[in-house]
Amino acid sequence: MIMAPPKELSGILVAVITPWTDDQSQIDAQRLREHIDRLVAAGVHGIVPGGSTGEFTAMTQAERKQLIELCVEYAAGRISVVAGTGALTTRECTDLAKHAADTGADALMVVPPYYDALTYEQLQQLMSEISSASNLPIMYYNIPSATGMKLTTDQIAALAKSGVKYLKDTSGDAPALTELLFERHDEITAFNGWDTLTFYGLAAGAKGSVWGASNIIPQLSMQLWDAVAVKGDLKTGRELWSKIFPICKFLEAHQYHAGVKTGMELLGYKTGGLRTPYALLGDEPRREFAGLLTNAGLKIVT
Repeated sequence: MIMAPPKELSGILVAVITPWTDDQSQIDAQRLREHIDRLVAAGVHGIVPGGSTGEFTAMTQAERKQLIELCVEYAAGRISVVAGTGALTTRECTDLAKHAADTGADALMVVPPYYDALTYEQLQQLMSEISSASNLPIMYYNIPSATGMKLTTDQIAALAKSGVKYLKDTSGDAPALTELLFERHDEITAFNGWDTLTFYGLAAGAKGSVWGASNIIPQLSMQLWDAVAVKGDLKTGRELWSKIFPICKFLEAHQYHAGVKTGMELLGYKTGGLRTPYALLGDEPRREFAGLLTNAGLKIVT
């Protein structure tokens, strides 16, 4: 059988939440289906389940596999699915990666072990083994604050030799992102992953953004993409960004996954909350966030 070439990733990829049942005992499949349908209707280009926004560290291996199965089923080929498969051991990583490939995911997003930093050689070996196990393109999740690995742009670009094709840059290092976009684009395709740098990243030529805030503002996210990345209309982009930036700034100032789910709840979408010890935001930040969403033209329901 001739295998179809993998989809090229680009555009707004939503770092999608994991909706729980009200007691957080399991994934709420119906809520997930409805959320993915909303995102597809808004025009997003893909979803990234099983990442930080999706609370992957609070899930069992079986639940992580179930999540990818559900997302591939509900996306139904309409948008790309990039499966988050980072874990603490090579065995877990390759198990998740092979499962994602067998399930029909388009690519993998891999955060390296996030307790004790790897050496660069260990990282290269890990990526090579994941690539061999899955035969899927890898998006390297560059988040030094969580992994303790601060790679140079040379090191990031060289990961292409180990099966890494894409980068989610959540370093917050705009000069490094600039170098990757302008000088290393022929080696690795960079996506912005730091909310408050989204406008800059798109204007500088990032192929897209892996963006948790898009769970809350998918329409605004797509308007920004169309204005800046597609039409090159920076004037309209700046007007949109004036609404979006305060939301991104707020999320980065709080527990991110809690902020995203709180935003969805404010708009009337039930998420099941977060698995403890985490929780939705309290009254004061909730009121502040409601004001920011209202200022952005969104209708608060609760």
